[in-house]
Amino acid sequence: MKRRTFVQAAGAGAVAAALLPRAALAAATPFSAWTWVHGGGTADLAEWRQRYARLRDAGLTGVLVGGGDTAMHVEAAHSAGLVLHRWVWVLNRSGDARVKAEHPEWFSVNRNGESSLTKPPYVGYYQWLCPTREPVRDYLSRWIDEVATTPGIDAVHLDYIRHPDVILPRNLWEQYGLVQDHELPAYDFCYCDVCRETFMQQHGKDPLTLKNPAKNREWRQFRYDSVTQLVGVLARTVHARGKAISAAVFPTPTLARIQVRQAWDKWPLDLVFPMLYHAFHREELAWIGRGVAEGVAALPASTPLVAGVHLPDLTPAELAQTVAVARAAGAAGVAMYDFGGLTDGHLAALRAALG
Repeated sequence: MKRRTFVQAAGAGAVAAALLPRAALAAATPFSAWTWVHGGGTADLAEWRQRYARLRDAGLTGVLVGGGDTAMHVEAAHSAGLVLHRWVWVLNRSGDARVKAEHPEWFSVNRNGESSLTKPPYVGYYQWLCPTREPVRDYLSRWIDEVATTPGIDAVHLDYIRHPDVILPRNLWEQYGLVQDHELPAYDFCYCDVCRETFMQQHGKDPLTLKNPAKNREWRQFRYDSVTQLVGVLARTVHARGKAISAAVFPTPTLARIQVRQAWDKWPLDLVFPMLYHAFHREELAWIGRGVAEGVAALPASTPLVAGVHLPDLTPAELAQTVAVARAAGAAGVAMYDFGGLTDGHLAALRAALG
């Protein structure tokens, strides 16, 4: 859905309220800098104040915080002048004991008929809900509404808002002993009863009977749409609470569709953070610029793109180079994964690169 269409559908008042002064600053900054923060641990308010002040001194604009005491992080981040997006996992519900116990039927099913709840792909925490199911959308909307009403947060930041990886980034194939040069049934989701029945109603075909599901345009589009529709529900929920919404997504519109059924250039977001982790894809730094350019071209002009980068694969000098590459390609900022890897050298290089 284009941004203009979404504004008309959601109501001008709700969308205007979404861009609060602090969140609007993020979109208005010529080139912003962010980092993902795992907010747990034993550090107290005083220590987080110091940590966030260190980030602000280096020129950072905002933090994407998951876990920990939200109120403490809000106070510490805002005291340093940083924007705070509350970072949440959406469709990956490995930590949701209630749903796993009460609604095992909600979990995504692969082409072999195996549930991600009982046979998660790749790793044990890959337990995913099916985005097509209305009860799932209702459940997630109510939960996101609770997140959005958290006092002080500037935005809700969605992660794992996709289907499980049908194709892993190239650098991970050996790690899992796989050759994923085509879609394998064990990693191809979702073939649950609801997805099959809904697709049958719309197209008169059972996806399990398709000769080559990977080549079927309608079946691919169905799964893109199932996630896009869920994002629309969550965006309306967040905007109704006067907050902005952002998301961490796969690198480019093309790769996101191929690897995880994500059509994020069609989502009604206020900021988008594609994870342009070049080394995962066996690429050089210049690839980040190409990814930024593809994303910017696909998005509505009103949706800023912040390039996500993977700090373990970047020396301080390379981080500075990445900032220059992303900026030149049209990014509105850069986001670093993650806070724990930000050395003094990285921050000094970032400060100089931001000018």
